[in-house]
Amino acid sequence: MPRSPEQIQQEIDAARESLAATLDELSYRGSPQRLTAQGKAAALAFLQSPPGIALVSVVGLTITFVAARRFRHRNDPPPAAVRRRR
Repeated sequence: MPRSPEQIQQEIDAARESLAATLDELSYRGSPQRLTAQGKAAALAFLQSPPGIALVSVVGLTITFVAARRFRHRNDPPPAAVRRRR
């Protein structure tokens, strides 16, 4: 049964609307602003959770330990093995 030109035009219009809706959804999902905001929210949620707080504490203690160790040993002479190479 052949289709009339009006039916073909309606099918084309329906396909065009469907494609437009799909493109709108893809552009929304891939929006850099939305992805950035979503990433920030996820990071804040993790950092405010008990594992996140523990991670921040461990990193802070490690940085403090390394800085204190470097500060304490800043005027020490180099080890003997390093002096011989020079």
